Amino acid sequence: MAYTALEKMREKNRKRFGKDIGPMQPPVCEGSETGMDLKSAALRFLRERCEGLCFSSEIETAEEETGQYRGTSLRPNQIPYNMEMDLNRRCLEKTLETFLATGSAENAYPVYYCFLEIFLGYYGESKRMIELLSEYEENGSSLLLKHRDHYSHSVYVFALGLAIYETNARYREAFCRFYQLGEKTEAERACFFLEFWGLTALFHDIGYPFELSFEQVLSYYEVDNQERGEGCPWLAYRGLESLTALDEEAAGHFQAMTGKRFESIGDLLAWDIAEKLGEAYSFPPEYLQDIVRDKPSEPERFGYYMDHAVFSALRLYRQLEKALRPENLTAAHIDVLTAILLHNSIFKFSIAFYKDSKLRKAPLAVSLHPLAWLLMLCDELQCWDRVAYGRNSRSELHPMAAAFDFSDGAVSAVYFYDREEQNKIDAYFAARQAWETAGRPDPEPRLKAYSDMVIQEENRDGENKTGNRFTADIEKIVDTGICPLHVVTGLREAEHWVKHTYLSDSNFLHLYDLAVALHGRRLPEGTPVGEMERLFRSLSLEYELSTISRARHFGRYLDAVGCFYTDRPVDYDMVTAFTPEQAAVFAPMEHARWLREHRAMGWRFGREYETLALPEGSGDEISARGDLREQLRVNRMMMEGEFTDEKIRAHWLSLPEEEQDKDWKPYNNLLVLLRKFDGLRIYRLDGAGK
Repeated sequence: MAYTALEKMREKNRKRFGKDIGPMQPPVCEGSETGMDLKSAALRFLRERCEGLCFSSEIETAEEETGQYRGTSLRPNQIPYNMEMDLNRRCLEKTLETFLATGSAENAYPVYYCFLEIFLGYYGESKRMIELLSEYEENGSSLLLKHRDHYSHSVYVFALGLAIYETNARYREAFCRFYQLGEKTEAERACFFLEFWGLTALFHDIGYPFELSFEQVLSYYEVDNQERGEGCPWLAYRGLESLTALDEEAAGHFQAMTGKRFESIGDLLAWDIAEKLGEAYSFPPEYLQDIVRDKPSEPERFGYYMDHAVFSALRLYRQLEKALRPENLTAAHIDVLTAILLHNSIFKFSIAFYKDSKLRKAPLAVSLHPLAWLLMLCDELQCWDRVAYGRNSRSELHPMAAAFDFSDGAVSAVYFYDREEQNKIDAYFAARQAWETAGRPDPEPRLKAYSDMVIQEENRDGENKTGNRFTADIEKIVDTGICPLHVVTGLREAEHWVKHTYLSDSNFLHLYDLAVALHGRRLPEGTPVGEMERLFRSLSLEYELSTISRARHFGRYLDAVGCFYTDRPVDYDMVTAFTPEQAAVFAPMEHARWLREHRAMGWRFGREYETLALPEGSGDEISARGDLREQLRVNRMMMEGEFTDEKIRAHWLSLPEEEQDKDWKPYNNLLVLLRKFDGLRIYRLDGAGK
């Protein structure tokens, strides 16, 4: 079985009660068992390859010896520890499945949340690291000429890497050989890859706020077509010691690891890259140390461009140092940071010189740095479904969707463009025909990614190329010998409804704060926010995500009753409580969300926990039966049969009034608590409720 600890729980119950009762195996996403598309391959990796993720045989043995479970469900010590770990893995699988169905930032958020909880232990410690990226992009990027989303982009990159590991045996072999995982089981190898690829992919762009601030000043002048750096001011960063300096503990740890003394994390990363790539690309550590040190403070040396990859690596190091402590950082953690450091401009322009035919060196081989190789490949491939924030970017033509096929160890992709943009495509081909008729003078007409995907690379730079420019440029960056690329374009109707956007809006998603408020709704008035957060943190990841999901659907429920929330001042009537009439609209919607979420996590209808004879020494009966409900994963509020909208509504109507109230009254309590967090207010649209 894919979720082994859930099946073990059934075995325990058979011995304990003499009945075959216990958790259901969570349902499999349709097609994911054998499909070679992006969604199927990525989900199959999590479900089939990562069994035993974060398991502890020591804790399992201690539980068997003492009879006391150490896993958390609704509260601590309710379920076996490894069962909790299995459910955490299912949470990651389910949140990634939801994201890949929509691509929305709100659905990207739970993926980050899951990963941080599983591998760094506490989302609250890292929340600013990822939330600031989304806030800066949404609110600051409109001041730029060119900028596209990096928040949802990073989750797509994460999924692409999982799919390639799942489907490409040659990459798996190269990765495992590099990290000497030959003695490990297949599951242990996959779990190792998941941890370090996740750190690489999900956080490779967290330094973008530094680049955004730099670009905002230049964009102020470039709007008049003034060349950057020519007679206009530009930013440079100082005081980077707070990000780069190594204290004595960290410096000592890395000296023991490498045999060398480093005063800054930047120097360590540059040295490590030189150890991996220096011989193949003919450069000493000092060359790269100067580049890493000077990029933030001397952008004039680098064409007046700021490299967010440097800040991403430095920022992530500080987070890892804080969450894991320096003594627990391994060579693989350093590889994560060097992969991030390389992914943007350093490898392309300072090592491989991929755009200069006279200086160009070989593309990166997977054997030299498997994480950097995969990040650069997936970062280039992920150019679809990225929100355009910059003024020029919004008017350009970008792929809105992509269909991947990972069969036979290759990456075959169809990038789809909006059929409504046909006029831009026609205008491009007309301009190109005129350009060819005129003898191909500079500049050549372009239409961003579309032109690179449809124009063949014919003897460009004196080379005999047969593919399109999009794949040719990727092949100059990474060696695709183990993973051939095949890219074509297509047109189709846009499906804007997929993202389920609503009027409700704020500076960020507010999901974590909303979830904390929802969970703490019954606490006495005046309870400090810190105490509310501590109680929320006492839940398992499954229950935390369930509450976050409830908060995430809040905008949908408000939309259904003609209301919205925002943290901006608006001239609408404020809502202080929901009426029973409004509740009758969105309470069944909340009940449907709860039912579908629980079934996806392996819950079923049942009341066995109320009637089974409890073993001696079970203690307080109410608590013991609550524990048993979590172990059996049955709930009397679940329903049996097919989950159609009609049957769910009928089921909700059949519930006692006090149970129906649970689907809407918490939101009334929430209205009272919102001011404690980010100043969100609920407003009624004109005519709503009249």
